[in-house]
Amino acid sequence: MRIQDEVASVVKSVLEQHEIKRVIWIAAGGSFGGHWAANYFLQRESRTIPTEMHTSNEFVFATPPYVDERCLCVLTSMRGTPETCRAAELARDRGAATIALYVQESDLTAACDHKIAYESIALDESRTERVNSSIALQIAMALLAQTEGYANYDKAMAAFDVVDAIYRKAVDYTTPLAAAWAERVAGEKTIYVMGSGPAYGSAYIFSICNIEEMLQIDSPTVNCCEFFHGPFEVVDKAKPIFLLMSVGRCRAADERALTFLNRYAGENLYVLDGKEIGLNDLPDEVSEYFNHVLFSPVLNNVYMRALSKTTHKDYMTRRYMWKVEY
Repeated sequence: MRIQDEVASVVKSVLEQHEIKRVIWIAAGGSFGGHWAANYFLQRESRTIPTEMHTSNEFVFATPPYVDERCLCVLTSMRGTPETCRAAELARDRGAATIALYVQESDLTAACDHKIAYESIALDESRTERVNSSIALQIAMALLAQTEGYANYDKAMAAFDVVDAIYRKAVDYTTPLAAAWAERVAGEKTIYVMGSGPAYGSAYIFSICNIEEMLQIDSPTVNCCEFFHGPFEVVDKAKPIFLLMSVGRCRAADERALTFLNRYAGENLYVLDGKEIGLNDLPDEVSEYFNHVLFSPVLNNVYMRALSKTTHKDYMTRRYMWKVEY
């Protein structure tokens, strides 16, 4: 069975049991960022279903009062992060419909009404349409299609059939580019990552999970739409900046930032354009919503690995995570 069909079936089951009036995406770390595409899609396409993202602990510590049987809570964790498991139990106790996205069975899958297994973005053999961000996006699209209707649903589902092949080509294209970039910034203590709109989630994950968590290098994330409201004041010719150029309506913000950076930044400015990694091979009606689906695995599996090699840091090594009490 195609993953798109499995997801559509789960969403249908949810709607048979609940009248969904709100969607809440809940997770921590990279799993939290992985909800970006789904949340962005519903914010731009749905007229009647509000959507929001919460980190797991925020949801537990400051639970919104409207969480009830009219909410769909989608919770993602590879192995059952404790905070996310507690959030699932809380959502269930409030009567919300719950879907767990997971790699390994855990307290999370036990607490949720429904579960959908995903494949890790970090494994080369994983199918792009079956990673967590893709499945979350499919949930959002199926929910819209089965409630309000979504005219481009079939085009989007067909795009998921070809997106893995596009990703493989992007890996081949970016591998030598990433190697050159990594050599240039290998000694830097800070790397800024910029993106906006549908690509911002990928920028966020690249910063906090790939560069900071895996390689222990400082990495602020800057939204291109906010760049000229403060962050551009730190730009100089020595600053390493990695800019994601999205495909879609927010590209104008990325282009404006690029124009400034081309003038005031130096040789450590690096630009990764969604048009160059295959987003233009998807139908114009849906390509905007696939920015995250393509950017994130390329950043994780090509650029992060290249930087790991040039910095001589094993990206599986941590200073604190899984080692000390926290």
